[in-house]
Amino acid sequence: MIAVSDIAFVRYQVMDLERMERFLNDFGLQVAARTTTALYMRAAGPAHHVHVSELGAENATVGFGLRVASAEDLARLAERINRPVEDNSEPGGGQRVRFTDPAGFLVDVIHGQAQHTPLPTRAPNAMNSASERRRLGKAIRLKPAPSAVMRLGHLALLVPDFARTLAFYRDVLGLRVSDTYWAGREENVIAAFMHCGLGEQWTDHHTVALIASPDGPARFDHSAFEVLDLDDVVQGGEHLKACGWQHSWGVGRHVQGSQLFDYWRDPFGNKIEHWTDGDLVNDHTPVGTAEINNDELRQWAPALSPEFFA
Repeated sequence: MIAVSDIAFVRYQVMDLERMERFLNDFGLQVAARTTTALYMRAAGPAHHVHVSELGAENATVGFGLRVASAEDLARLAERINRPVEDNSEPGGGQRVRFTDPAGFLVDVIHGQAQHTPLPTRAPNAMNSASERRRLGKAIRLKPAPSAVMRLGHLALLVPDFARTLAFYRDVLGLRVSDTYWAGREENVIAAFMHCGLGEQWTDHHTVALIASPDGPARFDHSAFEVLDLDDVVQGGEHLKACGWQHSWGVGRHVQGSQLFDYWRDPFGNKIEHWTDGDLVNDHTPVGTAEINNDELRQWAPALSPEFFA
């Protein structure tokens, strides 16, 4: 079995590349490559791209990319699922194993993709808490700007066959469960937050979250991008608001994963998240479970509206 090391990118189909590019610029991403039929957007970190938009006749959530740490892992995956290792024909190159997962998403597991020089950003702001003074003789002065998106952090998927999809990501791609939600009785698990199974290495609380949606169809619930700090979450949200984009929910702090979050809608209705200050876990971190309810979605935040679940 291999161990996926991180998420690489998300892939959408949209009817208007120019409109998506405008939104993603305001969200904090920049163009890495563009063709007549596809848009590849990068963050400030070294990843070649973190967001792909493909031109199509309708708007849809298509799939995503995952990384492995070695060519040997890629070859083992190819043998396990009987798919070839092939040259990646998209910008950034490298090699990939491409397949459709049990929910119907197009998945590219990649290795050797080109990287960029990271973009310059400000340093995260030090904070003077009541018990620890870290910012000495320095004032904070921020200018209006989009968030400094550093990387893609995770993707939440609504899947019709939850048990089968969970087994695939656990047994084939090596992801491990960090926390689960149950409904009605503890045996009825309806969501799982899964981290990369990297042994003792610390990694994000979840890279892929699976949520049961038995009536389907499969789709993204949201994609989530890490920014510098809380100031960057709020300031980036103010920039999006000033540009006229649709807010969904936030600012708040989650329970599972503990992220400080703010959710927006892209021009095609897809939910997309700015976040910072998430939990780190490893394969020895105890697995948690909780009954699903609205209070489990945030420790503090504005009231939820039905729009968030659309």
